[in-house]
Amino acid sequence: MSFDSSSVLAVGTVAFDSIKTPFGSRERIVGGAGTYIGWSASTKGVRTGLVSIVGDDFPQEELNRMEASGMLVEGIERKAGGKSFFWSGSYHMDMNGRDTLATELNVLADFNPVIPEAWRCAKWLMLGNIDPNLQASVLDQLDERPNLVVLDTMNFWMDIAMEPLKAVIARVDVLTINDEESRQLSGERSLIKAARCILEMGPRYLIIKKGEHGALLFHNGADGVEYFFCPALPLEEVVDPTGAGDSFAGGFISHLASVGQTDFESMKEAVVVGSALASFTCESFGTEGISTIEQAALNARLAQFRKMTRWEEQRVEVSL
Repeated sequence: MSFDSSSVLAVGTVAFDSIKTPFGSRERIVGGAGTYIGWSASTKGVRTGLVSIVGDDFPQEELNRMEASGMLVEGIERKAGGKSFFWSGSYHMDMNGRDTLATELNVLADFNPVIPEAWRCAKWLMLGNIDPNLQASVLDQLDERPNLVVLDTMNFWMDIAMEPLKAVIARVDVLTINDEESRQLSGERSLIKAARCILEMGPRYLIIKKGEHGALLFHNGADGVEYFFCPALPLEEVVDPTGAGDSFAGGFISHLASVGQTDFESMKEAVVVGSALASFTCESFGTEGISTIEQAALNARLAQFRKMTRWEEQRVEVSL
């Protein structure tokens, strides 16, 4: 399979997770930001070149399954004698909060992403949640600036590498973070003020994820900051939200790659597509939900979003 102008280059972890939620638990299942991004993009039929690192313990059959779905996996380095990145967490009853029980960097500790030569022409780049210095090194390896660069990060990097993080944020088009991270990055309590502050750092677009309460898209346009809100789809059962944000990111950038547009209206569509794909992830443990979606099911879920958010103005005369 070749890497073309509609392919997405994604850099992120391919790893193992152990997860405990009020609905059950799973030990050492496949996870990682890059994995979720790749599965989400493949659902949209967009080829994704993954750059990551795993150890000897990562099953080759899982890489084969990812490749069969349309992902390009030759950018995933296998380190002899090493162990793959591992994370373990336990979710609270409301599924919004979680406690990290273990984080083992293993081969990720010495990860230095090398972009395959054939992928350095990438037009669509998704920088997953890794060290901002590594995110910057990926940008430095590309032959030219992509049509769109999306960056995901988290409070951990704000705590230990704020200046390198701000430096790489200034080089991207879209930043995706959650509401608390936006407050930490900006120093503002109001999300509107936080968005204005962050957009002044360089990106044209900012997505603030609010978990079960949806996502906010902000755009630094010619007439000032404009924004769009997409609610989360109400689900009867949320089994495991791990990877939902990465599934959102994969759906978001793959939609834009498939239509070849980066205007505000296309961004709004991409937020809805990403939200729909994230909802599948939440309904099962690990990648079980996102890796088995059929197009008809995705279309039905997008129709639910349209119906849920449609609003017609009704003019009513009121006598006072």
